[in-house]
Amino acid sequence: MIELAAFEDPVKRQPLKLAMFKIDEVHRPPFQRDISESLKKHLEMAIEKLGFLTPIVVVEKDGKYYVVDGQHRLEAMRDLGAREILGIIADESLYHHILEFNTEKPPNVKEKSKQAYRLYNDLLREDPSLIEEELFTYFKDPVYITFGFALEEFDSRFPASFYESFVSKIDHFLNMPIGEAAEERRKRAEALVDLNQVVNEKYAEFGWENALMKGDIVRKAVQRAFGVRVRTIEEEFFAAVERVKEACRELTPEDFGGA
Repeated sequence: MIELAAFEDPVKRQPLKLAMFKIDEVHRPPFQRDISESLKKHLEMAIEKLGFLTPIVVVEKDGKYYVVDGQHRLEAMRDLGAREILGIIADESLYHHILEFNTEKPPNVKEKSKQAYRLYNDLLREDPSLIEEELFTYFKDPVYITFGFALEEFDSRFPASFYESFVSKIDHFLNMPIGEAAEERRKRAEALVDLNQVVNEKYAEFGWENALMKGDIVRKAVQRAFGVRVRTIEEEFFAAVERVKEACRELTPEDFGGA
């Protein structure tokens, strides 16, 4: 690494450094989201046409440099055979704030959830005594943590986006150490996967062929359980899930206009 300049950012006035790295000096954190091949190819074409104009952002941790913003630019440069890459070195305190840096391509619910799960487990490995609700600055919403457990530990095809509106009304950050909270997240994830199985059974019962209609089943079940214009749900997480599960079992084609 060769330091080129030192400066402050114009908002928080935090010290930053501009540096040129050998490309193999920069690593991806274990909780980075999966690479999008289409985005990487698009960036490769843009870099070949315009040059590398936007530095990546890295932090130094445990003697290594990790990219927290620009992993697709980094991998595009690797594919193009670049030996060096320009980067801005930020403070190590930003290492776990990686979900805030998804600027190249906003992630969908599934991607946010898988990344939240990986970040959660990295924090868990570092310090199981951390209180989950005090980590809210690292995560956009606790639902993504629960969805992440569902996707990574129970069902990789779990349709998280179908449940986001409902679960966001009943899921909250937990006031307990993440060493204990992880097991609670696991139980919540399992409850949602069980609910999704009931949704799948209802979908099969109706004989539908458009999988997107499963989202309509979830929506109708929530409406049946809590009302059409429900904005908040006061029931405890598992009780609310069970209520929606029972409402789902009671749905008929007439609830969908005879579809």
